[in-house]
Amino acid sequence: MTHIPVLLHEVVNVLDPKTGECFVDGTLGGGGYAAEILNRFGGSGKFLGIDWDSRMLRDAQERISGIAGPGVELALEVGNYADLLDILGEKGFGRADGIVLDLGFSSDHVGVSGRGFSFMRDEPLLMTYSDDATPVKELIRGMDESELRGIIRAFGEERYAGRIARAIKERLRRGKIEMSGELTEIIVKALPRQYERGRIHPATRTFQALRIFANRELENLEQFIETLPEIVAPGGRVAIVSFHSLEDRIVKHGFRGIVSEGLATLITKKPITPTLSEIAENPRARSAKLRAISFLPKTN
Repeated sequence: MTHIPVLLHEVVNVLDPKTGECFVDGTLGGGGYAAEILNRFGGSGKFLGIDWDSRMLRDAQERISGIAGPGVELALEVGNYADLLDILGEKGFGRADGIVLDLGFSSDHVGVSGRGFSFMRDEPLLMTYSDDATPVKELIRGMDESELRGIIRAFGEERYAGRIARAIKERLRRGKIEMSGELTEIIVKALPRQYERGRIHPATRTFQALRIFANRELENLEQFIETLPEIVAPGGRVAIVSFHSLEDRIVKHGFRGIVSEGLATLITKKPITPTLSEIAENPRARSAKLRAISFLPKTN
């Protein structure tokens, strides 16, 4: 399954890469944004790609290494975009002229990772991008029912969080939950037959919540935005594509905070969303929102 970059042209247009600039893709994935950015470099510049998943990083390297011209300094790093300040320093890249984050998880994570991200497959219940993170099967064993309920409600915005948490803990008292298929079955049985009137799968919100919690996704996003004034060059641009309200709220308020400090201006006063034709081609794009800011240029 090939990952299709969401809002590709819109992202590249707001970032406006130029020859000789330094760009970062903090969620490299399949390298779709990277390929377009490198095409705009005209053979000269610096590019840093970061991804938690070493396998995906290797695959992306094969795709984009041939695109980067001889004058492009290309670096790929297994890591988390929340640590970008340290990574830029270690690589000697200095401040970035452009940064992009795509906060959705790649189609590859659903299709071929074997890490239990999808409720449509029966795989080991890991749901982590990094091998160093604690898998969900261990997390749910180690927390009590009230904590589990709070996570499902807060990160999944699931109104039946109590029922689901109770069912999971009752099942765990009889034995371990090792596979994503087991968890899906527990959730489905705990919910009303006409859950959401069939608009989404009953396990959607719970799987989202557990994935966000296991990978500290919201904390990482907040940390990243806090460090932007230290890692973005004067005149630099930042584009973030989010996929649910919790992420979008953090991006919206984080960007507004930077603007209120007089450090940047909003490129997108309202989020850019996919066209109907893009949604038809790539249904995963339907909830995407792109927000972008531009840091003020250096004054003499």
